[in-house]
Amino acid sequence: MDDVSSSAAPQPGGDRPPRSPLVRKVYQRLLAQITAGDYRHNQRLPGEYELAAQFGVSRPVVREALGHLREEGLIYSRQGAGSFVSARGREGGVLNYAPVETIADIQRCYEFRLSIEPDYARCAAQRRNDAALDAMAAALDLLRDATLGHTHRSDADFAFHVAIAEAANNHYYISTMLALKDQIGVVMKFHGAALLGPQYHLEGVLAEHQAIFAAIRERDGDLAAALMRAHLEGSRDRVFEGRLLDLAL
Repeated sequence: MDDVSSSAAPQPGGDRPPRSPLVRKVYQRLLAQITAGDYRHNQRLPGEYELAAQFGVSRPVVREALGHLREEGLIYSRQGAGSFVSARGREGGVLNYAPVETIADIQRCYEFRLSIEPDYARCAAQRRNDAALDAMAAALDLLRDATLGHTHRSDADFAFHVAIAEAANNHYYISTMLALKDQIGVVMKFHGAALLGPQYHLEGVLAEHQAIFAAIRERDGDLAAALMRAHLEGSRDRVFEGRLLDLAL
């Protein structure tokens, strides 16, 4: 087996990946948004002030993250006009998943999420920092308030899952989740309706999210992965009432 040192392993950011956790956070989120198609070729990115407010960081942090994207040729700058997405930043990088159009597609979406989310929950437990925990906790607070109001907030639910993907420090996970935002949104609407049904599962689902958060906080990767899998399987089974479709060809 070849001996490949960790310093030789490919990392986001080319030859000089962002070292600061805050810079890396902004870099990866912008990279994910570009990859997911949130910004088109030649589209102007938000200004430094707006990005700093959006990510809760200082302007120098934003400026450094933009510098790494610029070095990679993913964005370019125009004097006095700001930063824009380059052709390279958009080449072959758009994740374009098919829309959810049928009940079978809902099952397929759950199936796909089950193939990636337990793994990134495990990575998040191993790699998270305090800022990542704060992002998860903020989403949990919204979910808790919604539960107390006897309703479900799919936006807060999605934000919680994205925060875990970000904590995994792997922009492929983040890009995938952002690209699936609309599809997951449809699925979560069905799940939200199931939660408000006769058996009323809101409190239980909140407890599932809290347990995942606690496992990530305690850096227990195996438990975080198992809890995420159980959470997604439970969500799927509530929507389908335990009767999955036969997707065989």
